[in-house]
Amino acid sequence: MPDEVLTLQVTDRVAEAKDVVVLELRSPTGELLPAFSPGAHIELHLPDGLVRQYSLCNDAQERHRYCVGVGLSPTSRGGSRHVHQVLRVGDRLQVSPPRNHFPLVPDAPELVFFAGGIGITPIWSMIQRCQANGRPWHLYYLVRSRERAAFMQVLAPFGERVTLHADDEAGGLFDIAGAVGRQAANVHFYTCGPAPLMLAVEAATRRFPEHQVHFEWFTPRHELHTETGRPFTVKLARSGQTLEVPADKSILQVLEANGLRVESSCREGTCASCETCVLEGTPEHRDSVLSAAERSRNEVMMICVSRALSPHLVLDL
Repeated sequence: MPDEVLTLQVTDRVAEAKDVVVLELRSPTGELLPAFSPGAHIELHLPDGLVRQYSLCNDAQERHRYCVGVGLSPTSRGGSRHVHQVLRVGDRLQVSPPRNHFPLVPDAPELVFFAGGIGITPIWSMIQRCQANGRPWHLYYLVRSRERAAFMQVLAPFGERVTLHADDEAGGLFDIAGAVGRQAANVHFYTCGPAPLMLAVEAATRRFPEHQVHFEWFTPRHELHTETGRPFTVKLARSGQTLEVPADKSILQVLEANGLRVESSCREGTCASCETCVLEGTPEHRDSVLSAAERSRNEVMMICVSRALSPHLVLDL
């Protein structure tokens, strides 16, 4: 568990939509919380060593509380199920401070949001910032059914700036390519939701420059690699220790097996908790966080899934 972890208390719990609850977390002593920006997430440290990331959905100007929306996953490995079935008002839990790998571009002339299901959580925080700053935006909110659409009460006053598409009412999926095709050339797109939505937006926005298209993946962008790759060595710059990473183990697994404490969470390359600086060598990036430009710079890597193209890596550990 990271040293800077916060102890927060559940001060409110709201059933926001079908299988969606919103938790309000505050300091038990009333202290101000570390600041965050729209698109940020926090990590909840749950029983049995579970660590789960949830996007902050409240106004980023607020310092007295964090709010997260949690959808109950039908394939829950214990995290969302614990939040829905066990956590109650008054409970305390350990929380890692906010991180943001999905930030708003400060000078984007216009923003178009695609939110799929619980992917609305970071988007709602972004919309609040856009409203405060008078920036133009439009939301395409795509859900399986209206009863699963969180935050509809607060979104309703925005009228035509919100396009809600419920699959069951429309009789099919939303025309993402058509919506993208109607946008101006200088629009910035922000998308959060399940992988099929993300891939559809990615395909539809190929004519736009990469820096105008932004994604927050909460499942791996592609299926996790089943091929293991070649063995390589990792040198830890701070201690000088060199370790062999076999073909069937990740860097993270090797570090842990050697008693080294490294912050990590998802182990799928989606949360960036294990982001590590690369001092020498060429990583083989297998994460769902870094952009193509960030990958080409080879300055950082996610050691839970990424490997090496070069025989050796030197990491800032």
